[in-house]
Amino acid sequence: MQRIRLTFLGVLAAVSLAIPIVAGANPPHDEQIEARRDLRAGNVHSLRDIERQVLPTMRGLQYLGPEYDPEAMAYRLKFIRDGRVVFVDVDARTGQVRGHR
Repeated sequence: MQRIRLTFLGVLAAVSLAIPIVAGANPPHDEQIEARRDLRAGNVHSLRDIERQVLPTMRGLQYLGPEYDPEAMAYRLKFIRDGRVVFVDVDARTGQVRGHR
């Protein structure tokens, strides 16, 4: 019982030491905020416009959702069929498909 209590206290101490490090870390970058900012600035097409263009060309695949890369100003649309994941990269500024993976 004493050994369990000491182990628990050791784990608790380690976690309590790590909390300030985690709390001080920068929060993860929110791609949705970046996409909205770029859209409002007129730099990119809306996700709805991109989806309206790309989704009809991806027949037979199930659409899983988008990601936005603010540095590349690109959308990555994710699809799946028969357990195989397919990514479609689209230039958010022009709406042109960059490629499939």
